[in-house]
Amino acid sequence: MIELAGVVTSTELPGISLARRGKVRDVYDLGDELLIVATDRVSAFDVILPNGIPHKGTVLTQISRFWFERMNVCPHHLISADVASFPPHLQEHADLLAGRTMLVRRAERVDIECVVRGYLIGSGWNDYQATGGVCGIDLPADIPLAGRLEEPIFTPASKADDGHDENISFDTMIDMIGAETAERLRELSLQIYGKAHAFAEERGIIIADTKFEFGFIDGELSLIDELLTPDSSRFWPADRYQSGASPPSYDKQFVRDWLSALDWDKNPPGPELPADIVEATADKYLEAYEQLTGAPLPGTSPSGG
Repeated sequence: MIELAGVVTSTELPGISLARRGKVRDVYDLGDELLIVATDRVSAFDVILPNGIPHKGTVLTQISRFWFERMNVCPHHLISADVASFPPHLQEHADLLAGRTMLVRRAERVDIECVVRGYLIGSGWNDYQATGGVCGIDLPADIPLAGRLEEPIFTPASKADDGHDENISFDTMIDMIGAETAERLRELSLQIYGKAHAFAEERGIIIADTKFEFGFIDGELSLIDELLTPDSSRFWPADRYQSGASPPSYDKQFVRDWLSALDWDKNPPGPELPADIVEATADKYLEAYEQLTGAPLPGTSPSGG
């Protein structure tokens, strides 16, 4: 474990097999179950930066837990995020795992990123500018940047282990996984997004877009991975939203903006983040949790907005 001033950027659990290490999460193999540990690592432009963001892993885990416990649209993989309920052999690592860890059922992953867009921004905006649509879906003319769509759209992407996912059409998705599974994933994704968007909007957050991952558990399509976090979604403060401009967001925007101003070629190694950027980014993650749930992250003070 590497822990600097409470920031966990890597984990090791002696005697427990590490299945994979992603940009943020370390996943451990427990047989029929997995242990997903969200670290405080932060990446930008597909490069993991040398220093992490305090509380980031805990915020991501607890927001995922919040949604998993409220979404009854389909089964999901979460068994518990309460370390006290984990198997006995994990209790010696309780101090590391607490707050940032989910015990989940193993799933046969569907290699599709199920992206839902309610607003036109990011790669969707770029596609619209070039083609008048997104992922082969024609859209009305003259939608402004960050404009709200009449209805959310499902715009899948191929899932790549190297992190470079590629937007695809729904027909291509059908070719990859079959019509029945593709139709069901689209239906579930739009339903979950609709419920989450309505819930968050009541709390002053706009979920502009998000991505879901699914897998088969005991033959049933189930939600897996993280769910509706600031890392997998665009969260915008509703009181600062206006179409025609890119709104501020509850995520690592400060990190991207700071890096974009540097003379850096966006190849590893990434530069170390200064303390003010780290602090501002941590505050945004904490604010997202507090705004969504109505309470500060346990162990922290109210963000003050």
